[in-house]
Amino acid sequence: MADAPGPDASGSPDGTRPTTGELTDAQRSLRAQMLATEHWSLLASRSTTQSEVLTRIAIYLTLVSAGLVTLSVLGNVTGFRGWFGVAALGVLLLLVLLGLITQKRTFNASLDDLMFVIAMNRLRGAYLDLDPGIGPYLLTSANDDEAGSAQTYYPFSPRPGQIWASSAMIISVVVAAVIALFVGGVVLGLTGPIWLAITLGLLAGLGSIALWMRSGYRGYTAVFRLHSPLRTTSDD
Repeated sequence: MADAPGPDASGSPDGTRPTTGELTDAQRSLRAQMLATEHWSLLASRSTTQSEVLTRIAIYLTLVSAGLVTLSVLGNVTGFRGWFGVAALGVLLLLVLLGLITQKRTFNASLDDLMFVIAMNRLRGAYLDLDPGIGPYLLTSANDDEAGSAQTYYPFSPRPGQIWASSAMIISVVVAAVIALFVGGVVLGLTGPIWLAITLGLLAGLGSIALWMRSGYRGYTAVFRLHSPLRTTSDD
């Protein structure tokens, strides 16, 4: 006898949305309680993730500020000669490494937030299966596809420029500036001309932003490539 097909990512053996038409009132009530518990768990996890990543960004910005102030004090003490160059490159290298770590965590948190939104959209779809009459009262989406996640982030209209004001973009710009300073400092330390230091530093900073944006886009598209939605906006 052939094995029965196992459930896929949708939670149903045949990949279709599970029905609730044959549930008793007691079963509907129990299912609503369990879904609400999962919903609150997702909300708490989303809030904790956002708080943690914003704290990391604040710590990094404080370190950058403290590092630059330290370099200015050292410059005044040493007259920007002697061991100042080595100290400056050491401080900038440390800020670059800490920035890359913070940047990676920020991009991971952005994907985590997208996962939370998709999961809560799916739960709203389950609420509609239990009681279709609540549909008009939901401002955010009950569709766990890409269009549904975009509606949940901002229900009133498309927001194509949202990424430019995100935490990921803020940390990307700051880290790119630190990388540019470090690369320019290395070029000057090797007795390179000032124009070459500025050019290579600018290219390194812009390249860093481009690489991280490409990485973030690939992570975003991978989410919807691997995810199998139960409800799609086109069905509505």
